[in-house]
Amino acid sequence: MPQCKDEIAEFKSYIDQFHYLKFDRTVGENMKYVVYSRDDTVVACLLFGSAAWSCRDRDLHIGWDRQRRKESLYLMTNNTRFWVPQWVRVPNLASHALSLVMRRLPGDWQARYGHNLLAVETFVDISRFHGGCYKAANWLCVGRTTGRGRDGGHHNAILSEKDIYLFPLCKNYREKLRGGNAC
Repeated sequence: MPQCKDEIAEFKSYIDQFHYLKFDRTVGENMKYVVYSRDDTVVACLLFGSAAWSCRDRDLHIGWDRQRRKESLYLMTNNTRFWVPQWVRVPNLASHALSLVMRRLPGDWQARYGHNLLAVETFVDISRFHGGCYKAANWLCVGRTTGRGRDGGHHNAILSEKDIYLFPLCKNYREKLRGGNAC
């Protein structure tokens, strides 16, 4: 996890230069991770931030109504950026990096923000990626977005459709998210 200003600047620089969505800013609760090889080469960067306010297939999977979602959304985070350098060729690196960070994220989140997480979500642009690293790291594909974007209100798709993946951080995460109880 980047700690000092130089490490955070390095993280932002990698994402801004090499991730197709770039680095804009973080708002609210967030965590940044840089994964290094044994020889201190950067092999991955991951950013976690606020979960999507509303997402039909995710909300149906969890069993959320509007009120429960409003009460429990803070118990989820979104893997908003995940970058592995093109020049790094290591079999299974992406799924391995995801698995390592998923083991560490709940404790880091608790230490920084004072509350548990129950699940992590991400959205995989199907026009660019197939989600293989998420599948290999035991994430669940729970549906697909409509392509209308976070602001919605559009009758037609204006963005690429994305597969929705969830990673449960505890047993019975859906029931706990419906009840607002932490693990």
